[in-house]
Amino acid sequence: MFAPLVIDAAGTPDVTFPPGHPGAGDDEYRMHRNEIAAAALAYRDGDPLPDIGYTPRDHDTWRRISAALASLHREFASTEARDAAERLALPADRVPQLSEASRRLEHLTGFTLRPAAGIVPLSEFYGSLADCMFHATQFIRHPSKPLFSPEPDMVHEVIGHGTTLASSRFAKLYRQAGEAARRAGNGTSLKAVSRVFWFTLEYGVMEENGQFMAYGASLLSAYGELQSFRGVEIRPLDVRDMVTRPYDVTSYQPVLYAAESLAHLEDFLGEFSSGVDGDTGDRLGLVPGEKW
Repeated sequence: MFAPLVIDAAGTPDVTFPPGHPGAGDDEYRMHRNEIAAAALAYRDGDPLPDIGYTPRDHDTWRRISAALASLHREFASTEARDAAERLALPADRVPQLSEASRRLEHLTGFTLRPAAGIVPLSEFYGSLADCMFHATQFIRHPSKPLFSPEPDMVHEVIGHGTTLASSRFAKLYRQAGEAARRAGNGTSLKAVSRVFWFTLEYGVMEENGQFMAYGASLLSAYGELQSFRGVEIRPLDVRDMVTRPYDVTSYQPVLYAAESLAHLEDFLGEFSSGVDGDTGDRLGLVPGEKW
């Protein structure tokens, strides 16, 4: 249920909500999304990050999901993620501006945020991580479903990825993924980098005191999935298994991969990232043209 973004010849964006999307039929919300997308499209490197005029509905949605996720993080988030969230100190009573979150991240780990109008091409998204830059959308999910979003919004970008990027140890893993993506090129090796990132920095869990705890950004920002992830099949970290496993971005993940500790994750991702080149995908058995 991703909302396609169409840009006309004049550069004007138009977001279209498919049937079943929470925003379908809400013209006010659609216009607001178009304004936010236009601000991202107008941004150029070196410009101040655009501030968004968030609505009272946006702020209310943010308050509700922030409170709900904060409660779940105390039970299900890894220690490193909880400590990073405390350092980032996002406001819970209002939607933060992207510029505000970016300044805090830059101070903590050197990462900055760049506004994205919609889905960013894989090579650009991952490659920019090598430069300590993360592409982030600025819209807020529809208020009718504050605990669910069919696409990455500010909750996912800032509460999810912002939290992990506020950790110097996780931020290093993001940079390594970016460097690996640049060496990979645009073929199956980039697919391999993308899938390892998906099953670790998006959906990763690790063992702590005999429990599986979440550190992946998608889990940290997913109210429903964060409560249920311990009930799915959880496997040891395995590069070949990860990169040859297709995944569906629109549903809960039926298989997750667990690190034995944060140090184990660092060793695993460090070894994988440092060895990526243009032939990695072929060596791991990925098929050109296969659905990503």
